[in-house]
Amino acid sequence: MGQHRRKRSRRHRLLAPSLFAGLSAVVVAAVVTGAHGLNLSDATVAGKAARSVRAAAPMPTASPSATAGEPAPPAQASASTPSDSPTPSAAPNPADSPAATPTVTPSATPDTHGAALGTTAAAPADDKEAATVGALFSGSVGAGNHFCTASVLHSATGNLLLTAAHCITSTDGVVFAPGYRDGSAPYGTWQVTAVHTASGWSQKGDVDEDFAILETAPSNGRKVEDVVGGNRLGAGEPFGATVHLYGYPADAETPSLCTNTTAQQSAYERVIQCPSYPAGTSGGPWIDAATGDVVGAIGGYQQGGDSDDTSYSAYFDHTIADLYAQAESAAS
Repeated sequence: MGQHRRKRSRRHRLLAPSLFAGLSAVVVAAVVTGAHGLNLSDATVAGKAARSVRAAAPMPTASPSATAGEPAPPAQASASTPSDSPTPSAAPNPADSPAATPTVTPSATPDTHGAALGTTAAAPADDKEAATVGALFSGSVGAGNHFCTASVLHSATGNLLLTAAHCITSTDGVVFAPGYRDGSAPYGTWQVTAVHTASGWSQKGDVDEDFAILETAPSNGRKVEDVVGGNRLGAGEPFGATVHLYGYPADAETPSLCTNTTAQQSAYERVIQCPSYPAGTSGGPWIDAATGDVVGAIGGYQQGGDSDDTSYSAYFDHTIADLYAQAESAAS
């Protein structure tokens, strides 16, 4: 789907963020929320986008057909957008009974942060890795005002973030607060200045490309990575990996952390079982416990999952590696 099958003809043009025609003008921050995202402007939106109900958030209707072995995204209500990539033949949608393939155990010993696999608790404060993860805010930084999760990507420019593409389509008033908890931004805040998405997402909402790289402006003369560090991008890594899954639930003021082993949901999707990842956790990083590389972000299939206890991520391959290179070049 999207660019995944085009390894010999990758695109290297910069990709502007997509603005879906069906979005209402009342979405002040233009935040597109999905399965684990929160739309602060419309509490009636179904899905994990809302605080208490579940279903799917608006998506382009021109979603790609599934290839064999891949889940077709659920129907979404929104305006269609053009596509410049061929659409493969459709296959049955396994949404009702997604099957995970066996995992591949990483060679290095994973760090579980001392917690049992598959359990969720508050992320530790003053932890180096947790400090790279933060909440996205529309407007002022304060309790109950965050809508998605993001994390700092290591880069030569020192100002890049990773989140889910369905979380954001505009930079207006959007700020990032790493290490946010209990109404406080201990490391400061950074204004988001640009959004980069892959063409499969920007043109037709391809769930297998539901990731975005954000640029940020310096804060008090300092780049975000200079303050809290960043996680290396891991692309093309095995589907089976033990990861630290971070996310900011919309109704909580501290980040959640779960460590568990991922599996392959489809050709371009990972899946993980971690309890209590509801609205607001979209964009939360999947950090490989053995390597420290970020290998996923909550999003993708079902925009991250229609159950609080099961989360998905688009698989990180050459598509996000190309996007990362483009974003880094643009930010230079």
